[in-house]
Amino acid sequence: MDYMQQAIDKAREQRESGASEAREAPRPERQFAMTDTQKIRYTHTRVVTLNPERLRRERIIAAANDDKRVDGYRQLRTQILRTFRENKWRTLAITSPNSQAGKTLTALNLAISLSLEVNHTVMLVELDLRNPSILNKLGIESEYDLIDVVEGKAELSQALINPGFERLVILPNNGTQKRRSELLSSPAMTKLLNDIIGRYESRLIIFDLPAVLDDDDALVFAPLADATLLVVEDCVSKRADIERTKQLLKGVRLIGTVLNKVS
Repeated sequence: MDYMQQAIDKAREQRESGASEAREAPRPERQFAMTDTQKIRYTHTRVVTLNPERLRRERIIAAANDDKRVDGYRQLRTQILRTFRENKWRTLAITSPNSQAGKTLTALNLAISLSLEVNHTVMLVELDLRNPSILNKLGIESEYDLIDVVEGKAELSQALINPGFERLVILPNNGTQKRRSELLSSPAMTKLLNDIIGRYESRLIIFDLPAVLDDDDALVFAPLADATLLVVEDCVSKRADIERTKQLLKGVRLIGTVLNKVS
């Protein structure tokens, strides 16, 4: 894992030393362009229109104006932004002790909520390779995904999706074949991460990781993110599992716990 950490550290050093995209020549693979009115015009990324009823049914409500549950995501957004700005962080991993705790739902709603802020863009990356669910929740399909990019079968621009929220793009995993979690620590994954982290200085990146106690994928990747958020399910996540998860994440910058599915 050392080479992956070194590559990501190098990208961070380049950002801090002022190597921003604004001072670089435009790249052919640029994913969006800004107009004079600061509207994003996607030139390569696929743009889809989501079904509002499906979003409500799946509890993806961060952009709704008539749902009181939105307040919780707005508060979480405010806390995340404050902490990230104070520390100059850009990458957030989201995980849980066990599956079904709602980590992906939290990742989706948080990503949407963050993208409604005008000072940055947001990328949501699905790294739950064994049980991906983002595309299913959104009700869309993708010909190419993260694994295709890592394996050199597609360009990043072919896999990215804008789900109708102006400042949000998703790098999905379509789950159409058995995924190899070893790819998380491969040189090809390192190259991809270095690219998406270093390309846009004002982009926040959220990684939807597997549950910690399901396998070791989250433990492999979480230390590489600037911070990690833990999602637990109210009255379901066992105290012993939560404590075990925190022990396994020792050394990871755990910035908070989200209590999900509160009745």
